[in-house]
Amino acid sequence: MMSQKMNQKPRNNRLLSYPTIVMASGGDVDAINDVLKHYEGYIAALSMRTFIDESGTPHLCVDETLRRRLETKLITKILTFNAA
Repeated sequence: MMSQKMNQKPRNNRLLSYPTIVMASGGDVDAINDVLKHYEGYIAALSMRTFIDESGTPHLCVDETLRRRLETKLITKILTFNAA
């Protein structure tokens, strides 16, 4: 019997580099975009909602308003983070 770990998808364990974090907290747009890119999958997963169409069929999709709100909150926290 295969172990449970063998059945799981491989996870991206790439960490953000310290210089990227410092530059992002300093307001560097490219570094902030790198942080957003790093967390885009997690943000999309948090933004998933079930919507019901006209025929009553449920559909799971990303709530774009919520996704943008989470990205904005992340950017706000990046800019107030003291990396020094």
